[in-house]
Amino acid sequence: MEIHALFDGLAWLTSAYLVVLLRKYFADAFPSSAGARTKGYLIALIVGAGVGAYGLGTANLWLAGVAGIARSIEGALAGAILGVELYKWRTGMAGRTAALFVLPIAMGIAVGRIGCYLAGLEDFTYGVPTTLPWGHDFGDGISRHPVQLYEAAALTLFAAAYSIALFRRDQWPLGNGFALFVLFYAAQRFGLEYLKPYPDLLWGMTIFQVVCVGMVLYALVLLRPERFFHAQRT
Repeated sequence: MEIHALFDGLAWLTSAYLVVLLRKYFADAFPSSAGARTKGYLIALIVGAGVGAYGLGTANLWLAGVAGIARSIEGALAGAILGVELYKWRTGMAGRTAALFVLPIAMGIAVGRIGCYLAGLEDFTYGVPTTLPWGHDFGDGISRHPVQLYEAAALTLFAAAYSIALFRRDQWPLGNGFALFVLFYAAQRFGLEYLKPYPDLLWGMTIFQVVCVGMVLYALVLLRPERFFHAQRT
């Protein structure tokens, strides 16, 4: 678990470094990001992420019949979204404020997933058994899907595509950056859940897939064309 903690730290450092770079060299691409710098916004984001991470991770652990406390990257993302949206509703903050964090979050998760992969069985993020040649034995003698690396690769590809749009200053993908990220993340995570040994919660879906459905709906609401043209580009 020490290696996992190391990569958690690297993930945070990666995200923080990218935020600094984006603010320095691409500030014009995120004109409405100032709202994301307020104290209340950051508190809502951090508290929401923390509650979501431990809440969803621990809930999945208990559903699997395993005692203990766990964290979830998906839970952190969903909790942060809920916390920020509640804060914006409570304060009347308008416009989109999260596009600045798209690239940092994507690469932070990708780095963190490598830590999950290296942590082995104790991390409880491994995949179901497979006979595919790239299956990995995490220490129990069973070749399993390295789902952590699947997710890391998927988010790296997303980050690459987003970076191209960023350098080109393409209005639509930048204006809808966070919604596109949430949609992509939830879709790929929903599919990867079928390769994990987690218990079903509702209608054949794991608790993570249920949350993914909610995140997809949230992203689709943000992607409504009429909302985009009446919102500030962030």
